[in-house]
This record gives sequence, structure tokens and C-alpha cells, in this order.
Amino acid sequence: MNSSREIRIMCVDDHPLMHKGISALIEGQPDMAIVGAVSRAGDALASFREKMPDITLMDLRLPDGNGIDTMTAILKEYPEARIIILTMFEGDAEIGRALRSGARGYILKNMPPEDLLHVIRSVHSGKKRIHPVIAANLADHFGEENLTPRETEVLQLISEGNSNREVGKKLFISEETVKGHVKNILGKLGANDRTQAVSIAVRRGIIHLD
Repeated sequence: MNSSREIRIMCVDDHPLMHKGISALIEGQPDMAIVGAVSRAGDALASFREKMPDITLMDLRLPDGNGIDTMTAILKEYPEARIIILTMFEGDAEIGRALRSGARGYILKNMPPEDLLHVIRSVHSGKKRIHPVIAANLADHFGEENLTPRETEVLQLISEGNSNREVGKKLFISEETVKGHVKNILGKLGANDRTQAVSIAVRRGIIHLD
């Protein structure tokens, strides 16, 4: 029987091995317990309502959605929910979106298990925790001008192999306007060409490749 003093944890991740690994790690701690595990974004809110966990570990990539939208849905209904992003993605843009959306912590799956336990305990105590590696990644791009939503749309379409003309048709803007956006994108990302811009944007989590 679980003690009322245990930190009750729910895991939202679509990888069975992650579920097993996290469960084994958590169940080995005297002050923690796994109370729920789901693999789909669509099941996360219902499971949260049922289990009311103290901490939710959330992946960013789920089969039917993304972790940030799922987290936002939970926080809209339960503003005090304490959600930690646990993922493989370390792009500064993605980290920034997660933190702005209400994540209390952000940690990578390849970091030592002890780091995850420390973040869980810290967040449960009311603190916000970002691993130093994550914080350094954010600091590297602090103060840089972000791409606008339109520029992000343009770059996403470019990453899918569309020419400037094709991008213009899809967004109902002129080819010259697209060229202007591309020029701004290259400048903001410090890229020499479209290919490099896509590579930088994917690495930073600004856009995603299917």
C-alpha cells in the first residue's frame, strides 16, 4: 500500500521500454510511486483526472499529438499540475516553448537516472528545475531574434522540398514575399543557404521533419 507521503507520478510516453525503465527507477525509491502510465496524448488528460498525480513526466512526441499541447490541456483544467518534460529533444526553441507553456522542469532521457530523481523531488517541493546542460543550451541563444510564425511556416514548407514559388502558392503570397522571408530566415539563423537553415532549425526544434 502506498504511503500518503509518496510522490505520486504519472508517465506519458509511447515507448514501452521507457515505461518499464522509469517504473523500475521510481518503484525503487521509498518516497515515490508510479500511479499511471499512458502512451497517447488523447489519454493523458483523462488519466490525470483519474489519478491526480503529484508529478507528470511528459514526452514531447506522442503518436497522436505533442507533449506541449497535452501539457497545456492539463494545465488549463488543473493550473497547479506539476509537469516535467522528459524527452530526447534538446533544441532551445522547443525547450523555450515548453517552459513558456508551463513546464516545471525539463530533462533529457539520456541523462543519469539520479538527475531525474533530483528534478522530480525539486519540482514536487515547489521549485522549477532545468538541467544545467539544458540551461546552457538556452543561454547560447539568449537574446537572438526569433522567427515569426510566418517565417516558421515558410521554413517548414522549404524543409518539405517546396520551391519559393510552391511555398507562395501554398501560403497565398507572392514569390517575392517568400524570397523576403527566406532572406530574413537566413539572417536570423546565421545560415548561408536554405539547406543550412533547415538543418539549424531542425536541430534547435524550430521545425520538425516527418
